[in-house]
Amino acid sequence: MTWIMMRLFTTSSKVFWSLSISILVFSVSADASIGNASLRNISSFDLFPGQLHTEHATTQQTEFPEEVLGWNLSVQTYTFKHYSLVEAISMARSAGLKTIEVFADHELGGGLPGVFGVEMGEEQKQSIRKLLRDSGIRIVALGVVNAGSESGWRQLFEFAHEWGVYVINVEPATDFLPLIGRLANQFKIQVAIHNHPKPSRYWDPSVVLQSIEKADSPLVGACADIGHWIRSGLDPIKALQDLEGHVFSLHFKDLKERSRDAHDVHWGTGVANLEGLIRELKRQNFRGNISAEYEYNWENNVVDVRQSVQNFRAVLNKLL
Repeated sequence: MTWIMMRLFTTSSKVFWSLSISILVFSVSADASIGNASLRNISSFDLFPGQLHTEHATTQQTEFPEEVLGWNLSVQTYTFKHYSLVEAISMARSAGLKTIEVFADHELGGGLPGVFGVEMGEEQKQSIRKLLRDSGIRIVALGVVNAGSESGWRQLFEFAHEWGVYVINVEPATDFLPLIGRLANQFKIQVAIHNHPKPSRYWDPSVVLQSIEKADSPLVGACADIGHWIRSGLDPIKALQDLEGHVFSLHFKDLKERSRDAHDVHWGTGVANLEGLIRELKRQNFRGNISAEYEYNWENNVVDVRQSVQNFRAVLNKLL
């Protein structure tokens, strides 16, 4: 017995037809498979989140084009630092995103005491996990985090592993780099060295490269903060080129002008060269997480993140 079922459904104002053919068996829809896969813990040795289901990503590329390239578009919850993590999870979804990078010690909120970090109790963890599941949001990155001892770094890696995080963004003291490399190998989690503006320790890509070499692990690379490079007087495309092969994650920004005090603007409307940056990431065959970090209009910047994400996806769709 063979039958054909035709289903009509609408996504983002576009109509797609799905043809399902079943022969004496019951089949599970592709959408259900995606839902189940989204709950898996993804480590750095697994497929990147954007590559869980290439078929799904391809058919939905107009909505989530980053997934076609194995990119993960998130929001760094520091963007919503004036709100609790519980609120930030909802705000991320409102901005059109499915994943987040949580900053160190983000207040939990929602009636939960404490902050997001290694000191969380089991009840707090379970409550946040349930909220994430119910919201369709995953934590894929932590940052920017640091520790002052070997035991502290080990706790951070254990915590990241527990949450299924695949990249930890850090700015460590250089003495800890060999330890971080060993822990990255042990836990199979990527570590990305983040740059704050000049004169911070890692503002110069050449220093980041030297530090990567000192860590001596293929799982230690760079977290490229586009806005901070601009504030340091660097060309972000050139900086990406300097770090080619080592860029594991990004903090994406666009700035009003090339100055240390410049504030964030909607992506594609400032000096960062949105299309040029996307082209360079494509050229490098980048795979990993890109976190929106919008450090302006703090009380209402979810609308700014949403518009920036829309601008990013519009440019990327044009380039696919």
